[in-house]
Amino acid sequence: MSLIVTAASGNLGRLVVESLLARGTAPADIVATARKPESLNALADRGVRVARLDYNEPATVSAVVEPGDILLLVSGSEVGKRAEQHTAVIAAAKDAGVARIVYTSAPRATTSALVLAPEHKATEETLVASGVPFTILRNGWYTENYVGQVEKGRATGAIEASVGDGRVASASRKDYADAAAVVLREAGHEGSVYELSGDAAWTFDDLAAAISDIVGREVAYTRLTPDEHAALLASRGLDDGTVGFVVALDGNIRDGLLGETSGDLSRLIGRPTTPLAEGLAAA
Repeated sequence: MSLIVTAASGNLGRLVVESLLARGTAPADIVATARKPESLNALADRGVRVARLDYNEPATVSAVVEPGDILLLVSGSEVGKRAEQHTAVIAAAKDAGVARIVYTSAPRATTSALVLAPEHKATEETLVASGVPFTILRNGWYTENYVGQVEKGRATGAIEASVGDGRVASASRKDYADAAAVVLREAGHEGSVYELSGDAAWTFDDLAAAISDIVGREVAYTRLTPDEHAALLASRGLDDGTVGFVVALDGNIRDGLLGETSGDLSRLIGRPTTPLAEGLAAA
C-alpha cells in the first residue's frame, strides 16, 4: 500500500509529504505526484517515489494508483474547472482499486453560502456517491493568505477590507498538512468529515496589530463598505470578476462563514494550531 499525494509541488501538498516523512512514513511508501514530476526532484533524492498526475488526464491517475493505495486529492486551483477535474480523478482512482480518498474541501461545503463552496460541494457529493471509502478535510482559511496584507501594511501603514468586524479562524498550511498526514497514516478515519480551522478566530483589527509587530510600524485597519471596496479594487486595475470575488469573500467573512473554531484541527494534530502572529511571521 502506498500513500499518494497529489499536487505535491504545491504549497500544501509539499508540506503533506514533509509531514509524512517527519512522522516516520518510509519514503518508498509515498508517491508524490505533480503535472511536472521534475519539480519533485528534491523529494526523489530523498527516496520518495515521484510520478506524473494531471487532473485533466485520468489515464495519469490510473497509471499511479494501485489496489489498496490511499490517495490525497488536494483540491485543484483552476476555479470553474475543479468539480469536473475532481470527478475524473475520483472515477479513475476507483477503477484502479483505491482503498480510500482523502479530499481537501471547504468549510461547511455542502450547506455554506461561501463563494468557494459550490465546487467543493459537487466534489463531496461525487465522492460519497462513488462508494469509495473517504475522509473529507474541510480546510478553513490559511494564515498565509494574508502575506500580501503584511507587505501592504509595511508599505502604507494601512490595510483595507469590507469584512466589518467579521472573524477568521485561520491556521498555517503546516497545521492543515499535518492533519492530512495523520488521516493518511491512520485507520479509523473512513467516512469522517472534519471541519478544520484555527483555535482562535481573529478580527482584522487583530490582523493589523499582528502586522504592526512584524513590520515595526503602526498599521491600521480601514473599514470599507462593499461598494467602497469594489471601487478601490477597480481603481487598482482589477477586472470585474476578481473584484466581485474579493468583495463577496469579504462579505462571507463579515457574515461569519470563516470564523468557526470547531477544534477538529488541533485534535487531529495533537497540538494547538499556529497562532496568527506566529504564522504570519513564519510566512
